[in-house]
Amino acid sequence: MASFGSNEGNILQNSGNNTIKELPRLLIAVVLVAGISIPVMDYYMPGQFSGGGKWNQQRLLRLLLGPEQILCYIAFTWACLILYAKKAEVERQCEAFSLNLLSLDSSHRILPQDARLIQRKIADQSKGKGPLILPQLLETSLNRFSVTKSCSDVVDAVKMQSDVVIDRMVTSMSTVNYLAWSLPAIGFLGTVRGLAGSLSMGAETEKAMSSFIKEATAHLNVAFDCTLVALALSILLMFFLHIIQKEEENLVLDCKQYCLDNLVARLDDSKKSDAAFDESNESYQLEFNSEK
Repeated sequence: MASFGSNEGNILQNSGNNTIKELPRLLIAVVLVAGISIPVMDYYMPGQFSGGGKWNQQRLLRLLLGPEQILCYIAFTWACLILYAKKAEVERQCEAFSLNLLSLDSSHRILPQDARLIQRKIADQSKGKGPLILPQLLETSLNRFSVTKSCSDVVDAVKMQSDVVIDRMVTSMSTVNYLAWSLPAIGFLGTVRGLAGSLSMGAETEKAMSSFIKEATAHLNVAFDCTLVALALSILLMFFLHIIQKEEENLVLDCKQYCLDNLVARLDDSKKSDAAFDESNESYQLEFNSEK
């Protein structure tokens, strides 16, 4: 069985590198697509990437600033602040792997009579550090083991408690999901406002044709600008949401793996003699007192 230190290192390394390993694939995809599409477009459609002087500073300001755009920026910033807090919480939860929650000796076997003592040790190690998922899983599993004295029941307890944690994480993302959905809706409001303004120009027949076309085009610009900004922010927000949800799921999976490797694998639900129980209990008591 691997030692506690090696398991801890593997868990944190795997959790942190899952997203990093995907970045080179993204860069390869960008380079391949850009390296093929840009030369082809430039050859068959010359001047496609030249602005022709149309995208000046005033035009960019009209694109990026407006009532609907400002509402989109507020919703996007709100969601990003929530996701930043989620990211900080995941990093705080990962610190639990560095705590000495279980014995460093992989040869120790855990008897049902030892469960209460180990629970007190875990509570002492995690005291003052706020709610932590890993100690909660360990304490729930040890409590089940002390009552049922069955390893299979402990595995079920780990799975059920992990499902509860994941459900809570999903529920806590409800506000971010709503904001990600609301961004395109806000953009469509701007689209409707712009189209309505453009259609209302049809009743003004007394205006000159050049003035009519200029004002109608301005309303259409408002319509499509709002949609463009809203959809771009929505895509970016969904990417951030995907990253944080993946990190949360990896955190719960790492906690489950830790429980299986360092707790379930050491459980001994067979009948032990009184001498074996006294020896095991004494060893845990000495270790618990020395760590305190």
